[in-house]
Amino acid sequence: MSKKEEKTKAQQLKEKLLMKNESGAKTLGEEEIKKAEDFCKDYIGFIGKAKIEREAVEYAIKHAKKSGFTEYDYTKNYKPGDRVYVNNRDKAVMLAVIGKNGTKNGVRLGIAHIDSPRLDLKPNPLYESSDLALFKTHYYGGIKKYQWPTVPLALHGVVVKKNGKVINVTVGEKDDEPCFVVSDLLPHLANEQMSKVMTKAFTGEDLNVLIGSLPFRDNDESESVKLNIMNIIFKKYGITEEDFLSADLTMVPAAKPREVGFDRSLIGAYGHDDKVCAYPALRAILDIDTPERTTITVLTDREEIGSDGNTGMKSTYLADFIADLAKQDGEELRHVMRKTDCLSADVNAAFDPSYASAFEANNSSFINRGAVITKYTGSGGKYSTSDASAEFMAKIRNILDSKNVLWQTGELGKVDGGGGGTIAKFVANLNADVVDLGVPVLSMHAPFEIVSKIDVYETYRALYEFYSFD
Repeated sequence: MSKKEEKTKAQQLKEKLLMKNESGAKTLGEEEIKKAEDFCKDYIGFIGKAKIEREAVEYAIKHAKKSGFTEYDYTKNYKPGDRVYVNNRDKAVMLAVIGKNGTKNGVRLGIAHIDSPRLDLKPNPLYESSDLALFKTHYYGGIKKYQWPTVPLALHGVVVKKNGKVINVTVGEKDDEPCFVVSDLLPHLANEQMSKVMTKAFTGEDLNVLIGSLPFRDNDESESVKLNIMNIIFKKYGITEEDFLSADLTMVPAAKPREVGFDRSLIGAYGHDDKVCAYPALRAILDIDTPERTTITVLTDREEIGSDGNTGMKSTYLADFIADLAKQDGEELRHVMRKTDCLSADVNAAFDPSYASAFEANNSSFINRGAVITKYTGSGGKYSTSDASAEFMAKIRNILDSKNVLWQTGELGKVDGGGGGTIAKFVANLNADVVDLGVPVLSMHAPFEIVSKIDVYETYRALYEFYSFD
């Protein structure tokens, strides 16, 4: 070895002691990038079809059945390799593969949420004003209200008649269907509006959705535009105005998922948070063989509004399911949960150079550097977070590094910049070890969010290897 080829002591120490600066997409070969590309073709199909939680559950169960999953029956005994699912009210779903050792050494959990910020219709939504028909909405989750006016919207959800008949509603997704929109004030007359701070420029009561303008052809009746719209809805769905009282209807962006950038390396879509983690978690459970431990993917609802309710992670439905599986093995829930490992598959905010002041670069996640592990979320002094232990972080590091998964760590912006939480804390409250792992996202909670194909695929790989690891 020549002197030029000899490594200095400093170089040797640097390789031994410091983290490598070279990371991300530049370390991947063409074959790996092609795998990410192929994986994301299917993901784009999913995110375009599953804009609300009911549609995500329907998609998951359909593909689970194709992969040999059957509906769980708590009266049956299951053997290693059996594949079962639990449908919780069509708004959350659990899929499990029974392990060789069952639940005796704890279970492996991957949990993601399938709800996203949106505009829900109020129980009495339809009204007429100034010869226009509109829907009143109540926004769901954390949104910047000013982002939603003038965005083409589609109506999704269900209406349930008093006799129990469920009517599925989807309008605005097909090219030959109408869309809907929240109007905005023209800049020529908006001096007062634009002088307000962002949080005051639009209120929740301003987010009214324009749905029509033509009157019913009977001039003797009041509210003729409202009547005409209701008549159109009745002819198509058999719905009267009273039926809105038993409906789950929501307005979501009508935009289709699109590849972003000249190199097509990014995906723009509504609802990446958190379906961009839900899809890899679903695929991972569908793709694994018989694991050592029973392994469960949970696609849950209501995370964006605090996880309350019987389909959110504060509900007992997951603990009840694990308790039933444990009972079969002669175990008790508390002993199983103490030995349980969980990846809370949720997104983090990707570093955005256009808004660099909101981030602390040394502890941010970046596009194209793989799945991001978020040791803790919360706000300020780590409020409302579980904060994964050093021991569990070491375990996850070992799994990912041993399988050459591309990953990084990140915080949710600067310490005093704001903050947010995930469902990790609710799993931790069951006495399981848990840490967040997911996809970095640009423009999170906007009507059109951005993710990297490589990061989506590496999140799938992380979940798959976590499920498969002995």
